[in-house]
Amino acid sequence: MPIYAYRCEECGFAKDVLQKISDAPLTDCPECGKSAFRKQITAAGFQLKGNGWYVTDFRGGSGGTSATGGATATASAPAEPACGAPACAAGGCATDTSA
Repeated sequence: MPIYAYRCEECGFAKDVLQKISDAPLTDCPECGKSAFRKQITAAGFQLKGNGWYVTDFRGGSGGTSATGGATATASAPAEPACGAPACAAGGCATDTSA
């Protein structure tokens, strides 16, 4: 269930509420009781970066590695395809966005 941020336009009281998408928006402020409680627009809680890795994900077990740093390919072995599909190994990966 998503968490919605609400703020009262009268008294300024703010609260985050866990609600179903199908639930009606709250209108009455729990602090002052007036019908001025409005849903706020907030940023998403995650960021997508790189080739399918979230910023908060870790590659391997080292921990703390960012989505773009820390992973290096060796010259002696070919790089492992990101999705593991045979088309990726042949250079025709459908998920490659670098082109």
